[in-house]
Amino acid sequence: MQDIMPTWVGATAKQIARGVRRGDVTATQVVADHLDHIARVDADLAAFRTVRGGEAITEAEKVDEQEDLANLPLAGVPVAVKENTPVAGLPTWNGSAAVRTPVAEADHEVVRRLRGAGAVILGVTRMPELGLWGITDDETAVTRNPWDAGRTPGGSSGGAAAAVAAGLVPIAHGNDGLGSIRIPAACCGLVGLKPGRGVVPCQLGADDWFGLTEHGMLTSTVADAAVGFSVLAGRRPEKLVPPQRLRVGVSLRSPVRGVHADAPNRDAVAAAGRLLAAAGHDTVPADPVYPTALGLQGIATWLAAAAADVRAAGLDRRGLQRRSRRHVALGEWAQRRGYVREADRAAWRERSIGFFADHSVDLLLTPALATVPPAAESWSGRSWRANMLTNIRYAPFAAPWNIAGLPALVVPVGRRPDGLPVGVQLIGPPGSELLLLGVAGQFEMQAPWSRHAPGYPRIPATV
Repeated sequence: MQDIMPTWVGATAKQIARGVRRGDVTATQVVADHLDHIARVDADLAAFRTVRGGEAITEAEKVDEQEDLANLPLAGVPVAVKENTPVAGLPTWNGSAAVRTPVAEADHEVVRRLRGAGAVILGVTRMPELGLWGITDDETAVTRNPWDAGRTPGGSSGGAAAAVAAGLVPIAHGNDGLGSIRIPAACCGLVGLKPGRGVVPCQLGADDWFGLTEHGMLTSTVADAAVGFSVLAGRRPEKLVPPQRLRVGVSLRSPVRGVHADAPNRDAVAAAGRLLAAAGHDTVPADPVYPTALGLQGIATWLAAAAADVRAAGLDRRGLQRRSRRHVALGEWAQRRGYVREADRAAWRERSIGFFADHSVDLLLTPALATVPPAAESWSGRSWRANMLTNIRYAPFAAPWNIAGLPALVVPVGRRPDGLPVGVQLIGPPGSELLLLGVAGQFEMQAPWSRHAPGYPRIPATV
């Protein structure tokens, strides 16, 4: 792709920032291009809850007025923010009108860091109510996967993933409490990194879902993921270095009994193993032991996190969707019975960290999903049981690593027979975010993926 283009829709974040810093294009033009694209396309996808329009243009003009852009790694880059993260001047929707909070007076710290890096906030992307589900919809819209409008883009950062996969923005912010970045990344053929605990300030809800939630970015390239991570972590961007010979454990074992990866997801792990070998790494079988109690503790924490958020916000749960009402009620019961314990989470974290030493491996490779993304339908009107079973059956592999607080990344490795993208998950010990990105970069070099869904971005023929 040339650096000077008739439209900057479809360019990477790094290309845009370089073009703005060099004066090849203004931030105002880049933002206007993307706003036009959103206006043409998002009615079909419902990725955005709110588009800032004129406010975003004004912000872009302020970027253009700055004399020195050299130290802005995201100079003029259009970015979307997930709707549960405060953006000054907007209400914080949290997935539905019933849980919307008043207009935020100040940006969340991660939004402040994005703006400080030169990014322009185009709007906020949709998520399911309270961020509880791996499917994104509410009573106003069903968010759709650009790869197949009949499928969900995942959740809870589903709107963010749809926006990046369709080129509405080059990168989008998300957060991940039980897989909410990695699941949409897998559904939409993107790179999605969940940093380890404490690397990026969280400050969401009552207590960050008992410490399980982390902020991150969804991107179409590893280079953009690295820049986005550095900005959110408050670090100077570092050049990724291809890692030397690693020993990578490979596991198809599901954390949920009776739920197994289907053939396309197993094949994706095999393909990733071949890419690792081609890059000079060693792969060995290495199955984590997932205790039955871990699954029960994880579900109890999932339930109780919703109850804690509703209680802290002073919400009337009678206004929630029925699936959420049931979830919150069960969360209150789980807390009363003492089923949500920090000691249990700490024990799993210690065991998870020990896994790498016990098996003499640097990283762990697993499937990202167990099966095809569910249908894009009005799940918000369905029962709690239907939502729970669907979520657990299609995306069981992410949650243990939130409980452990370890960094984990999803990277595309090909397509399913039906044409949908397929990815794998890489997990590492504390502090391994750049190592994970470095390995993902080796995947990208050997087997580049389609950065956008087929047919996107849709550029008018006159351009």
